[in-house]
Amino acid sequence: MKILDDLIESLKGNDSQVKSVHTCAFWTAVVSKRCGLSSTFRDEGPSHERGVRDVGNLTQKTALELAEYARSNSLLEASIGMAAINSLIDIDESKCIEKNAFEIILEKGQGKNVAIVGHFPWIPKLKEKVQNLWVLEQRVREGDLPAKEAIRILPQCDVVGITGTSFINHTIEGLLNLCKKAYVVLVGPTSPLSSVLFDYGIEAICGTKVIDAEKVVRSIGEGATFKEVTGVKLLTLKK
Repeated sequence: MKILDDLIESLKGNDSQVKSVHTCAFWTAVVSKRCGLSSTFRDEGPSHERGVRDVGNLTQKTALELAEYARSNSLLEASIGMAAINSLIDIDESKCIEKNAFEIILEKGQGKNVAIVGHFPWIPKLKEKVQNLWVLEQRVREGDLPAKEAIRILPQCDVVGITGTSFINHTIEGLLNLCKKAYVVLVGPTSPLSSVLFDYGIEAICGTKVIDAEKVVRSIGEGATFKEVTGVKLLTLKK
């Protein structure tokens, strides 16, 4: 993916040794220059077929070497790779605002056609405020549309929210290509807070900065869902 090529290229010259890797039930953290987070995705099938390359030796790599895992067709490796990328990004808080994804999408989408790729807890509230709301999911719940409907739905939309996990399953570029007319918001802790993404039609990135790595590692290691993760700050970087 060219978007991933450019993202990794932008981090060259900013490399750091990997200090620790934590692949937990819901979240993956890589600690290098900083602590980076990603959702934990894994492939279905027997566990012995879903291993990670060089397991046990990941701290002998640099974060940029581990970032290459983001290209992997293994979802677990790609999760680790995205956390490694996020561990290297220099987040300039002076260029960020402390608005969450719901506020940004509502601000741009009130009374308009909105689609969200992925599930977020604020979706029911958003539905009350917009003209039409479609939720696209690979794992469909009641009221959702299957992800394959993106080709029909996204070109109709004024505002589209896309989960950052679309980097993990390598759907990000295909989704962005369907959003030529929409205001696009990248949402969730996997989302890299990097201005490189603005070259691809993304207008706002609602992501996470880890401010206390020890708290983050402890909470995700104990099975925290995102609302239970401590030691993070929610930030939005706008074009």
